[in-house]
Amino acid sequence: MTERVHPGDSPPTSGEHSVPKPATSSPEKPAPQPGTYVIQIPKDQIYRVPPPENARRYAHLSKRKPRRSTCRSCCCCLLTTILALLLAAAIAAAVIYFVFKPESPNYSVESVAIKGFNLTSPSPLSPEFDVTVRAHNPNDKIGIYYEKGSSVKVYYDDINLCNGALPAFFQPTNNVTLFKTALKGSGIELNNAVLRTLSDQQNKGAVPFSLKLRAPVKIKVGSIKTWKITIKVTCKITVDKLTAASKVVSNDCDYGVDIW
Repeated sequence: MTERVHPGDSPPTSGEHSVPKPATSSPEKPAPQPGTYVIQIPKDQIYRVPPPENARRYAHLSKRKPRRSTCRSCCCCLLTTILALLLAAAIAAAVIYFVFKPESPNYSVESVAIKGFNLTSPSPLSPEFDVTVRAHNPNDKIGIYYEKGSSVKVYYDDINLCNGALPAFFQPTNNVTLFKTALKGSGIELNNAVLRTLSDQQNKGAVPFSLKLRAPVKIKVGSIKTWKITIKVTCKITVDKLTAASKVVSNDCDYGVDIW
């Protein structure tokens, strides 16, 4: 119930005497001005029942709460699904590893035949490298599909001399394959200092090169083929001379894989 407080009593008439009110310890509240009213409303009615101009806003906010809850539940379901898929993939990878025991293939450069090097002329070179690469698949239950789109490059001191590609083929289990690739370059300009260095190294019988091989492959496990992964092979090779009869003096290859 609301309480209505009327204005203070009017001053006493001439025949009446005012009775003094007893003093209290609490300070007196200021009296309202004449002709005004003070209405006291309980707080619960102020917060619980919005005024008409705010009723639409209140209804809009009350409708948004279920959406927030729905979004939260969707995020939880999505996160749970992702974690379940990751766990299943980890279990599958562990099963494949312990059942098939995969081993990394081995690569080496068996021979290199070189043409197109004239170290006495400053003219641009058109070098050609006929490279034979040995690939060994030591796995008992895993085959390797070499797909199209590979690249083979030969560098001398970070100078790209020639490029080529591997043939597409399938390498079965416990297999050694020798594949040959012809690498060609054109318009390769070498300054006099590089030409002199190459000439000195050829006289010593040790000319270093770097061969970089990138090949997209698919792994065959039983009757299942994986997605494409990229094999990365980098070989540091040294030949005795820059001719078609050159021989590989040293050969060191590193192997890596890009899963995605």
